[in-house]
Amino acid sequence: MPSDAAAPSPGSVRHVYGSPDARVTVVEFGDLECPHCRAAAPVLRALVDASDGAVRLVWRHFPLFEVHPHALTAALAAEAFGAHGRFWELHDAAFAHQDRLADPDLRRYAVEAGIDPDEVVGQAAQRWAPAVEADYLDGLSHGVAGTPTLLVDGEPYRGPLTLPALRAATTP
Repeated sequence: MPSDAAAPSPGSVRHVYGSPDARVTVVEFGDLECPHCRAAAPVLRALVDASDGAVRLVWRHFPLFEVHPHALTAALAAEAFGAHGRFWELHDAAFAHQDRLADPDLRRYAVEAGIDPDEVVGQAAQRWAPAVEADYLDGLSHGVAGTPTLLVDGEPYRGPLTLPALRAATTP
């Protein structure tokens, strides 16, 4: 998508891992600076990868900016990456380097991805604020208080973040 593309509508599903036609949807309200989200990421990917197209993962931003000082800027940068079809690339880089999410780091990730670094930080990144805010407010409306919080087909998941438990929750 070109760099001058309009920001997505605030409540839209923007970041899907897996088949868009999967019969089961797991929504993760997450924070790119959260160590618990980092730990859950490979489990959620394995769940989708082993589902033969039956499960998809939808990421929604829930930056815990009071505890994670770079969570909001990382979310905005991830949206900018998403405008180029590269959301999961920044998602993975953020989890691999959670101690390096300041503006210079986000700019470097953009350069490495072939994205104009001026799009991912500072004033230009603010165009993505409505989408991040919409995710956050939607999380609050679902009772999200921490990350990661999962919904399985719209219902809160309260079990352990293990592959066997998630498989059981996503299998009819």
